[in-house]
Amino acid sequence: MALESVIRFYGILAILANVAVVGLVVASLLGRRDRVATAIGPWTTAGALVVAILATAGSLFFSEVAHFEPCRLCWFQRIAMYPLVPILAVALVSRDRGVWRYGLVLASVGAVISVWHVAIEWLPALGAGACDARMPCSVVWFREFGFISLPYLALSASLLIAGLLWIGAHDPDAQRPATLQGEPA
Repeated sequence: MALESVIRFYGILAILANVAVVGLVVASLLGRRDRVATAIGPWTTAGALVVAILATAGSLFFSEVAHFEPCRLCWFQRIAMYPLVPILAVALVSRDRGVWRYGLVLASVGAVISVWHVAIEWLPALGAGACDARMPCSVVWFREFGFISLPYLALSASLLIAGLLWIGAHDPDAQRPATLQGEPA
């Protein structure tokens, strides 16, 4: 697959993720959070897992196939994203309704680091001392649609995962304790 096609694919995913996050925020501001939670709550962990898998796969593609060398902040974003794949997968299989507590922490940390990284890309002076001189955090490998870069992709994924887990935490069915296997529901 051509690099340009992968960049376009992830750029489109970032825009869709941003639209979804804005939708979740607007629904919450309009007092519709519980309705959204009831509608999508059962699928929020699975959705967050899909986003984490796509983000991890993209990260590995860009570094290992396209040979975009990760900077220090890229590594910190990866540290926040990569563990989400097994954490969310185990939570999905075991029906752990409390996954939002620790998944939200990792996604939020990743989002904060991504915001900082995006800011450094646009204003390189902000990154003085933040990264290695041989691989500065201000390197922009691409700007799809004029604004989407690697840290922006990480930000979009982190915010969508955080939003899905936050909405899932408000699902009325998630408020009930999970029953032990073999017990009647």
